[in-house]
Amino acid sequence: MSQTTSTILVAEEHDGTRAFLASNLAADGYRVLIAPDRAKALALLSTSHPDLILVDINGETLSLVDSIRSGEGPAGRADPDTPLIVLSRDADRLQRIRVLDRGGDDVVRKPFAYPELRARIAAVLRRSELRRRTRILRAGPIMIDVLSREVRVFDRPAELSAKEYDLLVMLAGEPTRVFTRAELMRGIWGLQTFGHTRTLDSHASRLRRKLCGDSDEKLVINVWGVGYRLVPGELHRTRAVASVR
Repeated sequence: MSQTTSTILVAEEHDGTRAFLASNLAADGYRVLIAPDRAKALALLSTSHPDLILVDINGETLSLVDSIRSGEGPAGRADPDTPLIVLSRDADRLQRIRVLDRGGDDVVRKPFAYPELRARIAAVLRRSELRRRTRILRAGPIMIDVLSREVRVFDRPAELSAKEYDLLVMLAGEPTRVFTRAELMRGIWGLQTFGHTRTLDSHASRLRRKLCGDSDEKLVINVWGVGYRLVPGELHRTRAVASVR
């Protein structure tokens, strides 16, 4: 059995196919959510946030794909970038083009060979993980999702103002580099002079308090006479090695 923590939503009307997929995907180590129709699929998407959707809702398949990709209506709480694989008995060239044009990541013709489907699922999940990594910034204990603007420190959420968030993202781009006050003032406030450096210092101070809380970890470091950096180099390297392992 493969080792995975990915969650797959199986949206399939046919009872036998749905049970077959649920059983085999679970045996391969996936967490499986089951939806017999479009309404149940949308309900699960809004609360469970699967890593991949495997869908064949017959006449409602394309409308479900549209709902997920648009992020409108009942699908508003779902991640519109969740990868989608469509199962179809009518997977001719035109149908495949329609599915892909509407945001599907792959189309598999029914009846399918399960080993091939499993390989396609793994391939789509790998591509999705690569895309996800490009939207995540990490610096020491800090994780920033630049699409959702979610910030977590030591896996706890941090609520930041717009300018505090902009300052954090700029520093996190090169977390061990010292950004000068001039660079930060230009990049965040669009200011060319040093007359407003107190604004920078006050935002940096509030950001430090929000990130560190009661922790002794040093985040948002003031390099006197120069500017700011986010984390010490040794801390960033240690966290990076730990994440690779």
